[in-house]
Amino acid sequence: MTPSKLYVVATPIGNLKDITIRALEILKEVSVIACEDTRVTRRLLERYDITGKKLLSHYLQNENNSIRGILKILQDGESVALVSDAGTPVISDPGNRLVQMAVKEGFEVVPIPGPSSLTTLLSVCHFPVDVFTFEGFLPHKKGRQTRLKKIAERDHPTVLFESTHRIVRLLKELLKNCGNRDVLVGRELTKIHETLFRGTLVSADSFFTVNSIKGEFVLILSPETLT
Repeated sequence: MTPSKLYVVATPIGNLKDITIRALEILKEVSVIACEDTRVTRRLLERYDITGKKLLSHYLQNENNSIRGILKILQDGESVALVSDAGTPVISDPGNRLVQMAVKEGFEVVPIPGPSSLTTLLSVCHFPVDVFTFEGFLPHKKGRQTRLKKIAERDHPTVLFESTHRIVRLLKELLKNCGNRDVLVGRELTKIHETLFRGTLVSADSFFTVNSIKGEFVLILSPETLT
């Protein structure tokens, strides 16, 4: 019997054409796919005529139960593909505890690389990003101010994720803590209403206060405060 494996499969962040041939091969090969949201994954599978797959929900609130179930499947000799709703699993998405437990139990964990909103925005950044810190989503309350102060003190760019409901708040807080800096903001990357905003924190605050803020955001903040 071929040893079972856990495949960590990157899926499109928006445009469904942004999936690798290898990712499609793995999704066709495995019989079980662990998904953040089965409805989202089902749409992707339907787009590429991938049928007959058992879809298991694996998200933050059910991790304990789903990890036990996935490990049992691996122990029974079946390989499992782990996907998130969009992009590369584990990067500000569920999956790290599953990877930890699979490694601990001796299963091979195989990365199937592909789309990521993090690297997508970094690739078109207009200031140097050879060194950067990835913050992901800042905590909503406890520890938020501490993280903002650390961002202000860095001598290299910081990458952040933010939701539609908090992007304006984040821009205002960055301006207050860091002063006016260059910023690149990506909204709805690779999707129909993709926005790439290049400018300063002051101009970004003005722009997103009056323009659409629907969707998911990635932001790269320059370390240099403008005079």
